[in-house]
Amino acid sequence: MLTLLIVLAAAVGTSAATLDSAASSADRAFVRAAASGDAKAAVPFLDQDFTWTNLEGTTLDAAHVRQALPKAAIADEARAQALQYGYGSVGVVQVNAGKLHTLRVWVKRPAGWRLLVYQEVKSLDTPPAAAAAPPASAACENPCGAVPYAPKTAAEREVMKAYTSLEEAAMGGKAAEWNQVAADEIALVSANSDRTFDKATRSAAIAKASLGSVRPTKLLSAKLFEFGDAVVMTSQHQADSGQHLQITRVWVKRDGRWQETLSYQTAVR
Repeated sequence: MLTLLIVLAAAVGTSAATLDSAASSADRAFVRAAASGDAKAAVPFLDQDFTWTNLEGTTLDAAHVRQALPKAAIADEARAQALQYGYGSVGVVQVNAGKLHTLRVWVKRPAGWRLLVYQEVKSLDTPPAAAAAPPASAACENPCGAVPYAPKTAAEREVMKAYTSLEEAAMGGKAAEWNQVAADEIALVSANSDRTFDKATRSAAIAKASLGSVRPTKLLSAKLFEFGDAVVMTSQHQADSGQHLQITRVWVKRDGRWQETLSYQTAVR
């Protein structure tokens, strides 16, 4: 049996802190409850805005999960690799078991830590077919410029500006600009790729203009949850092929600049 490997943010040299101990305890309790199918024990941990996105891209809200607790794609996390990060009132747990990936985003409410996002992604078994690049004359209006989201606060405006800048840099092959908006610990996990990307591998792909099937996609709608210097962004997208995607991002403000720490992309089958 493989031993659960927990890689704390401090161990990888980033400015992210380790996960709050209370958040970590809540996560362990929720995982135990979910693994045993104990809805009564799991439900109290759900945030009022909670969503569960399964491998097929079906997204359930808290009301549906209270009625029937979904079965987790990674049944035994003791055999998986887990990474934990703390961003003030936002906590992140990433679990990887081969081609299966689970993201849990915790937020600190007055009543305690609550689970805001549970998202599952399955990487492709084989490399994706080469995707045709758009014509050089094609303008990237969405998501590189105007997007269908009206920010409600100054922080949301800054995050959306960082988001469009990140996507424009990726589409334009501007690796240096992309690196400024991507956090050191960034993890990019997509159902349209056979592998995950860290900052170095994604930056190299951008520099070579070899984004393949994980190109920026048109934003259809979004929700932003603000927690001081951390913002959780959940959004729906459409690829050039017409395929829809459910994406979760976590943004943190460091040295006056908003950076993306993760992007989990589940294809809606």
